[in-house]
Amino acid sequence: MTPRFRRRRLMLAVGMAAPVVAFIAVVLATLSWPDYDQSRQYLSELGGLHAPAPWLFNSMVVFAGVSAAVAGVGFALALLALDGSRWAAGVTAAAFILAGVGMVVAGLIPWPDPRHRLVNLGLFIMFAPLCLIWGLARVREMRRLRWFLALVFIAMAVLTVLTRHLVFKGLVNDFNVGWWERGFALVLIGWTGVAAWALERRLVALSRGQA
Repeated sequence: MTPRFRRRRLMLAVGMAAPVVAFIAVVLATLSWPDYDQSRQYLSELGGLHAPAPWLFNSMVVFAGVSAAVAGVGFALALLALDGSRWAAGVTAAAFILAGVGMVVAGLIPWPDPRHRLVNLGLFIMFAPLCLIWGLARVREMRRLRWFLALVFIAMAVLTVLTRHLVFKGLVNDFNVGWWERGFALVLIGWTGVAAWALERRLVALSRGQA
């Protein structure tokens, strides 16, 4: 007998694994470049022309992009399984898929090629927490996840304002931009693993007939 929600749970498992794999790949790519300055250099430079092992970073970006698209469909199907809004499910999937396309293209076309800037499509994932909150609005058991998603969105909004130099223009500068980018990337990607785990656990509970 096929376990209930098996495909949805597998897609969510991809969402849980992606941040871990991405973190490991960045660590390995950084270790392969002893002279790499984490405070001043951007993450994309790990896959650029001067990187000693660019394939490490670029393959991670491609993997993260494909994983984002798969996880986005998993999030959408999980919302439908929990009787969430169909519109919210569709917009959630679209945000993840657009982000995934941007990351795949950026991984296949490394920095400093101008087309690498399509990685900015990954910023669409910033709106996914709001879509998930919308989709889970009627699911009482997901209240803590909704609070988590709200905090994640606030954190990403603040980081966007700061790193785009909209306020406190001297806070992010050439001497620390690398650390800011890493912090932003950690929040931007890391939350998906937590949300995927919470939704997967809820689907497990439903499959076992628990309230």
